[in-house]
Amino acid sequence: MACLPPQRLIRPALLLVLGAVLGACGTNPVTGKREIQFVSETAELEIGAKQYAPTRQSQGGDLKVLPELSAYVNEVGQKLAAVSDRPLPYEFTVLNSSVPNAWALPGGKIAINRGLLTELDNEAELAAVLGHEIVHAAARHGAKAQERGTLLQVGQVAAQVGVAMSDVGATAGNLMVQGAGVGAALISTKYGRDAELESDDYGMRYMQRAGYDPAGAVTLQEKFVKLSEGRNPSWLEGLFASHPPSPERVARNRETLATLTAGSPAGELGEARYQQRLAPLRALKPAYDQYDEALALARKGDVAGARKLAAAAARQVPAEGRFPLLQGDLALAAKEPAEALRFYEKSLALDDSYFAAWLGAGVAQYQLGAGDRGETRLARSADLLPTAPALYYLGSIAKAAGKRDKAMAYFKGAAGSKSDLGRQAAVEYVRLDFPEHGTKYVAAGFQLDGRGNVVVVVENRAPFAVSQIVVTPVLADSAGRVVQQGRAVQIRGPVAAGQRATVNAGFAVTSQEMANALRMRVDGVRGE
Repeated sequence: MACLPPQRLIRPALLLVLGAVLGACGTNPVTGKREIQFVSETAELEIGAKQYAPTRQSQGGDLKVLPELSAYVNEVGQKLAAVSDRPLPYEFTVLNSSVPNAWALPGGKIAINRGLLTELDNEAELAAVLGHEIVHAAARHGAKAQERGTLLQVGQVAAQVGVAMSDVGATAGNLMVQGAGVGAALISTKYGRDAELESDDYGMRYMQRAGYDPAGAVTLQEKFVKLSEGRNPSWLEGLFASHPPSPERVARNRETLATLTAGSPAGELGEARYQQRLAPLRALKPAYDQYDEALALARKGDVAGARKLAAAAARQVPAEGRFPLLQGDLALAAKEPAEALRFYEKSLALDDSYFAAWLGAGVAQYQLGAGDRGETRLARSADLLPTAPALYYLGSIAKAAGKRDKAMAYFKGAAGSKSDLGRQAAVEYVRLDFPEHGTKYVAAGFQLDGRGNVVVVVENRAPFAVSQIVVTPVLADSAGRVVQQGRAVQIRGPVAAGQRATVNAGFAVTSQEMANALRMRVDGVRGE
């Protein structure tokens, strides 16, 4: 949508909406083009600052065992950020995930997985990845994704004038609750062709400005295209999901390279330096490979095989907190909470910055009934990343302590997840709410039989069976005020969740006016 002058507006019904659009026009800080900008720079910075930590948690957490590697990546990233077209509070972090991926949040918050670092051959390729992500942030590509959602809503207005820890295969993605997954949703958004080409183009310019050979961007994309043709599953769930490679991108990068290097020095590839800095991570890769194999076995139900591999990984790299964390998950899956707690505590001693270790320790302690039943550890986990298991068990603890309102708040939060525990939390919330507001979970209406007799129809919208439903027929005026009520009828039930039931009301509709005014009011219900 272009930023049009007001005189071009014709339809009065769209004046208000398009007026807002006109007021939101701005200049892209990278391309210099005029564009719609609903998300302000202040909002971009707030989104990045607020979502950076939980998004990192949801994507594997920070790589703590090799702090020097994060320092190196940040060093390269800051060189590129210093020559970018937009000053932002750029941050660069290495995440502890084997999935080859990198992403940027609005405001310049950038992360790269260790699984991608081990696939690169030189520092120029690393600079190509980071420069590409810098452009996504600088050119507002994430903000534009949000603005497209805003424009969709505007168009509609105008047209109208759950780690359930026994499930070792569970991921943070499907356990996060509403609000916690905003950053994860942003980084998983598939960028369009123009955004990818734009990020490649300007990213290569930033590489050259920072002293790198932009040829690294060509070899990087050539590698990505080759891997995409091989349908490598880890790549498909990682970088390729949001940054689809293509022969067109390779060709365009070659054209950009020819333009940038014509009559100019090539710049650095930095192969020796990169290999030296990556050597410690490459030395740990066999252990991480065993860890990944253990996870794959666990997802297939082979917990015994997974435990052997997890133990082998832990022996190889005793300083890595993720390995005893997996051992704890596997012990919990084997219904050994005491053993699991021992592993979780070891993981926390090595790295207390990751939500999953706190969550596992809290769940194990809850199952053992020890101490505060895991409340402190579950709360710490939820602070780092709100998930259905943490909130569900916190709700259960509050419920057992007679703290109804607190329990309802936790269960309501947990119900924002699509996991099994999220669904269980929704049931628990309704059970606590039902004694006071049970009637809102029953919908009532009526239909007429062949003789005009009124048949009351009720639908149970609670997640459990209900009975003793009391419905009173009433007549309402045009303002919805009850002007007359009839004799209440009762449906004894039980009526299962999601099911309907009927009962004859004992009277007939005598006129269309009466039919228009007739309503059914639910006055009572009992949960089963």
